[in-house]
Amino acid sequence: MDNLWMWLAANCTISTLAFGTLGPSTFALTGKISILTIVFFNLLSTLPVAFFSTFGPKLGLRQMTITRFSFGYYVAWFPVVLNVISCIGWSTINSIVGAQALQAVSTTHQIPLAAAIVIIAVLTFVAPFFGYKVVHTYERYSWIPVAIIFFIVLGLSVKHMELGSMTSPVDATGGVLSFGAAVFGSGIGWSSLAADYTVRMEETASSTKIFLLNYIGLNTPLILIESLGAGMATVTDWQAAFSSGGTGGLLGAALSPTGGFGKFCLVILALSIVANNIPPMYSFALTFQVLGKYAQAIPRVFLVLAGTVVYIILAIVGASHFETWLDTLLVILSYWLAIYCTILIEEHFIFRKGQWSNYNVGDYLNPSRLPLGIAAAISLCIGVMGAVLGMATLWYIGVIGKKIGDPAFGGDIGFELSMSFTAVSYPILRFIERRWEAPARSGQSW
Repeated sequence: MDNLWMWLAANCTISTLAFGTLGPSTFALTGKISILTIVFFNLLSTLPVAFFSTFGPKLGLRQMTITRFSFGYYVAWFPVVLNVISCIGWSTINSIVGAQALQAVSTTHQIPLAAAIVIIAVLTFVAPFFGYKVVHTYERYSWIPVAIIFFIVLGLSVKHMELGSMTSPVDATGGVLSFGAAVFGSGIGWSSLAADYTVRMEETASSTKIFLLNYIGLNTPLILIESLGAGMATVTDWQAAFSSGGTGGLLGAALSPTGGFGKFCLVILALSIVANNIPPMYSFALTFQVLGKYAQAIPRVFLVLAGTVVYIILAIVGASHFETWLDTLLVILSYWLAIYCTILIEEHFIFRKGQWSNYNVGDYLNPSRLPLGIAAAISLCIGVMGAVLGMATLWYIGVIGKKIGDPAFGGDIGFELSMSFTAVSYPILRFIERRWEAPARSGQSW
């Protein structure tokens, strides 16, 4: 059950609420359309996360180490570097949201944004330093008071929501696809960490049970809290607070009728970011060490400390551009992780025949007994081409993305195209690669 509690805690935070607000605030969708988009794309994006969670007990390896059985020893460094950046990016965004909530506690004696970010970062630093057991213990209980507060917020805000209808006065196709890409990025963002938190489970543990517990643990908070965020973003009277104070200001407006109790709730919600930041910072150190023996020689505490300093600086700098940074991070995650997941899934089912025995687990440190990685590298590049053609971000609209909805904004189908391009190219290239590489690299006898 630890995985269920961990994903509940990691996603039962105000960052999740912030993702939901993007539908009405950034993509001009009605509340109802936003909620439907949230449900569909979360259910889709968390499938690979739950699936990769089953790899931990069976292979006894962490997520980025498992990557070597598709990408090879050296090409796997590219996903590793991307995952290091993703972990820092998540922590940056989360810390900004938490700091906004701390600022919203008082309108007259506000804590400086930089100080609020540092407080959250210092608290986050403690648990990853003590390791796997501390992470699971904290996550097992931390979500409970936060969930109670979110129900209070729902009760205070539901009567003010202006959810609109399932139809839109303008073509909402582009907005739905672009918001869907952001939602997809928030869910699939956990896929590059998934096996890190099941690796110490018994090898005999039921894969079906692991999959279902992870899937439920992810989707319950993601769907419910993002939907709450989408609904709150439609409240007309709170738009001024939302514009000036971000997600924290929005929550402050909702809780204002409760006086001092509401301020207490804001503090608890702000500190919920710690639960959201623990998995990426814990996995940041583990991921960095996959770069090789020199990286492994660096104590984990120094890696986490270095990562903390970096995201503190980025959060302070990026706080004034929060929505732009959030949308950019989420869609980029959706692109590269769609490619990454496609390669690992096809490797598992097509070339490893879906059998754990076809992984030469003992050779994970031996480059000569791992795939060359050429097929994965080329497929990744082809997938990136698909993403570029289909993307529709605040800073670039692709050729195909521009043809969907309003040409000025387009519709983001970057992850759909990157996944499709990779799904077609990788099996072909991998078959060719296997004909060239030594049989020992496949770890299979067939």
